[in-house]
Amino acid sequence: MFRYAIIFGSIAGAVVVTVMSIVLSLMDPDRFVLAETLGYVTMIATLGLIFIGIKRYRDAERGGVISFAGAFGVGAAMSAVAAIVFALGWEVYMFATDYALTADYANSVIAAIEADTLSADEKARQIADVEAAVQLNRNPLFRFAISLIELFPVALIVSLISAFILKNPKVLPARTAG
Repeated sequence: MFRYAIIFGSIAGAVVVTVMSIVLSLMDPDRFVLAETLGYVTMIATLGLIFIGIKRYRDAERGGVISFAGAFGVGAAMSAVAAIVFALGWEVYMFATDYALTADYANSVIAAIEADTLSADEKARQIADVEAAVQLNRNPLFRFAISLIELFPVALIVSLISAFILKNPKVLPARTAG
């Protein structure tokens, strides 16, 4: 089981962080909403590898039959590995880009706040909140934890759905040689 978790989880995490890095590198810094949307769509599509990994484990190691708990356990392990690989990859991306994303995003949010019709006090409070978040984001442990939280819950949902589907041996049955 752990071999499948390492293989499929690592591939899923690496693909997600690679695609998200490419999207962010090519995107205009003022279009963060689009980048976030593309990022989560990519994340969900790539986490389909968890479904493939559970199916492969079911067919190759369990003779085409797996319980819901067994399938979810394999999927959860893949999710954990994918989240760790994603978070590590995200740290590499942030380092390679000199952490520019944090400043670009903060500047984008502050510009939107300043353009809003809020009171001066409310604008000041919201800008102070953004600046506090930037300070928190400078801590690599905090940033790593946030990266884990971005991917892991989504991956667990994919694992849950995959386990529910693949517990039925009639769904995408294992191929038999013949």
